[in-house]
Amino acid sequence: MNFSTYMTGVTMGLTLIVAIGAQNAFVLRQGLRGEHVFAVVFACALSDAILITIGVTAFRQIAAVLPALEPAMRYAGAAFLFWYGAKSLQSALGASNVLAAASGTVTSLGSTLATCLALTWLNPHVYLDTVVLLGTISTQFPGAEKAFWAGAVTSSFLFFFCLGYGARWLRPIFANPRSWRVLEGVIALTMWLIAIKLLTGG
Repeated sequence: MNFSTYMTGVTMGLTLIVAIGAQNAFVLRQGLRGEHVFAVVFACALSDAILITIGVTAFRQIAAVLPALEPAMRYAGAAFLFWYGAKSLQSALGASNVLAAASGTVTSLGSTLATCLALTWLNPHVYLDTVVLLGTISTQFPGAEKAFWAGAVTSSFLFFFCLGYGARWLRPIFANPRSWRVLEGVIALTMWLIAIKLLTGG
């Protein structure tokens, strides 16, 4: 396995997945509550693995049939990332966005998984990140796509398990509105850097 390409997959996967969204906020919430954590993080990571596999294995074939698809998706992806970065910056500069641990009765495993899967598979952004963006980036490593795929899948399992099980240590930190502003600012910068990389083909 090409270790350098593998690490690129890990890095790109983590860079895209770290952005706070509905899915990640749900995982963090479950981790803070200590409720069905393994089921939730495994469902999220497995879903990502399936979508990344589709992107890495099928995107080149799709691009071969429709040569205009790859550059179109590259520009569309860059445009979305610039918008997402601006949204994150607005959140960083605006009102506080403290994620408080919810209290109350325990939700059933079935209901929890249904919500988790809905947040994952009904979110169009996840397809952009996994199928389109990671699929596009994987084409820059001809002959080493499997290494990139392995790295991207590893990043998903690593991130979700760390987020879900590490949430109890993060609770004091994210009780502070300033922590969320700093995180959103970092996300904005990261999204813009990825967008520039897509536009320049770097």
